[in-house]
Amino acid sequence: MARINGNILLHGASGHIGKQVVIKQYAYGKVLSKFPNMSNIKPSKKQEEKRSKFSDAVAFAKGILKDAAKKTAYKKKLKPGQTVYHAALKEYLLLN
Repeated sequence: MARINGNILLHGASGHIGKQVVIKQYAYGKVLSKFPNMSNIKPSKKQEEKRSKFSDAVAFAKGILKDAAKKTAYKKKLKPGQTVYHAALKEYLLLN
């Protein structure tokens, strides 16, 4: 792990470079570290349930976006700055 301060090449960079290096941002500066190997990590039952629920919510929200009538109905309920997609996600996750 290497700390980076004032490097012109990585200014504003975050995320990963290929599957080799990850650029992380902390309060004290940026850090370069190796890409994590998640191949042996198994999610718990609760994680699998939550991920399944979220994927169902995404499918629900995408369905709302494809249906023009439902999309306009959602737009009427939104506050300024909100999106139909996020409002549909929130509704699904709160009700299920």
